[in-house]
Amino acid sequence: MPLTVSTGHASLRGVRERNEDFLGMIVPEGEELANKGVLAAVADGVSGHGGGREAAEYAVRGLLADYYATPDTWETPLAIDRVANAINRWVISQARSHQAWSGMATTLTALVLRGQRYCLAHVGDSRCYLARAGELSQLTTDHVWDRADMRHVLTRGIGLDDKLHLDFSEGELQQGDMFILLTDGAWEPLRETGLADMLRVHQHPQALAQALAEAALARGSQDNASTLVLCVDDLPPVGAHDLSAASRALPVPAKLKPGQAVDGFTIQNVLAESRATLLYTARDGLTGQTVVIKTLHPRLADDAAEIEAFAREEWLARRVVSRHFPQYLPLPAGRRTQLYFVMTWHAGRTWQQMVETGHHMPIPDAVRGGVQILKGLGALHRMSVLHRDIKPANIHVDGGGELRIFDLGVATVGAHADGEPPAPRAGTPSFLAPELFEGGQPDGQTDLYAVAVTLFHVLTRHYPYGEIEPFQTPKFGEPAAPSRWRRDIPVWLERVLLKGVSRDRKQRFETAEEFVLALERGEDGLLPALRATPYAERDPVAFWRAMGVISIVINLLLLYWIAAR
Repeated sequence: MPLTVSTGHASLRGVRERNEDFLGMIVPEGEELANKGVLAAVADGVSGHGGGREAAEYAVRGLLADYYATPDTWETPLAIDRVANAINRWVISQARSHQAWSGMATTLTALVLRGQRYCLAHVGDSRCYLARAGELSQLTTDHVWDRADMRHVLTRGIGLDDKLHLDFSEGELQQGDMFILLTDGAWEPLRETGLADMLRVHQHPQALAQALAEAALARGSQDNASTLVLCVDDLPPVGAHDLSAASRALPVPAKLKPGQAVDGFTIQNVLAESRATLLYTARDGLTGQTVVIKTLHPRLADDAAEIEAFAREEWLARRVVSRHFPQYLPLPAGRRTQLYFVMTWHAGRTWQQMVETGHHMPIPDAVRGGVQILKGLGALHRMSVLHRDIKPANIHVDGGGELRIFDLGVATVGAHADGEPPAPRAGTPSFLAPELFEGGQPDGQTDLYAVAVTLFHVLTRHYPYGEIEPFQTPKFGEPAAPSRWRRDIPVWLERVLLKGVSRDRKQRFETAEEFVLALERGEDGLLPALRATPYAERDPVAFWRAMGVISIVINLLLLYWIAAR
């Protein structure tokens, strides 16, 4: 069952010449409801300045339109923050370019209900209350001056500062929860006592919203009174917004053999087998095209955590739409009877296969390939997705020279659904950044480090710090220069690679775009040689311990020399 809400709204002008409040909501259906949720927002344009109503309307309309255009892989706070800051910049630009709108600003309180959780974003002095099990609680804090004569003056709001700082709060939903969003013209004359009284009388959201607005004016409100009410009628299954419940309920297939038929697909051969998954090429009997089928390994058929991880990978594969990745192929409802998903097939081979067959990678090919990898990773990072397993075996080149990044098996979208950070050591040891061996968490820079090691390896067949086995906890000294094994590597490329694999993350590339620029500029953008990190900076404790020992030895020798005289 999907998330079901009932809603109500009201906005009354009061004694003002015009209503400077604006409110709106969207209750989508299907996948959009599961992926993005229900969005409701209220805004109160700052009176006394031209453009207050315009700021409020643009804030709400812009948020409702652009939130649903953000990538599904973005967490709700990130999506709202990005959209709201763009709106803030627009409002400020309008205020600066139109004298009549000088000082235009607005409050904004926005609520997203998704799956079994809510997310609240807020700036200004509009409010959101939660009525649950007979208790009423205020979820927002007013951003106003803490003086009796200035409590209507905002300290934060859209249009007030170049950088917008929103308050965010999140929590679990319960069936029957009622969220009430109000502008100050509604909540100020009512206060919590009036809200509680109205809740006892009016149970339907529309009746409650209308009654609250009318009661605010009846109690002498001189401002516009706007209310928006959402009641949670039914909740979806746990995790329905992140994982496909239908996928997790399917049985894991046994190991498939060439010629075997599955749901209209005819298996051709086994492409790859790992500890957790199997890849097959197959012919689709409906379209005639060759596709790739990915399944969970049969030995993990009873492992709930692995099944959930596989469903998460499918969820990601559906949403990563880029020419730099194989594309997910949706199937008609009811066709799939076992746990697998289908992707596009591309003839060619991986960089690892090229290395193993003795292929000598030309430097221009490696540079072009590096640029393509980084552009693909840049697209992934903009969706807040970390790949975490970039290596030659996951870089594929087709017959036309088009490069694609394979395997999202250990990819993550920030933290896991349960809020725990991702395992830092997931991936292949020789391509893991030094900080991951010290308990650091993966991020965009650790993906870029893996790209640099990948380029280093396909050019030299060696690793900058030597090969690292899974059971090792390595110590990182200075990286070896790639020209040690490949004399034709130009100075500019060597410096790019050494910067990319530096053990000090502060010296590495910060973004994929910066790395791309260094590769594309080539000799024209020659980087300065990185200085060797002094031992005192690498391990200050060991350095000063050694200095202490040396000092003691010298003092003992001096004492011996003095005594001998």
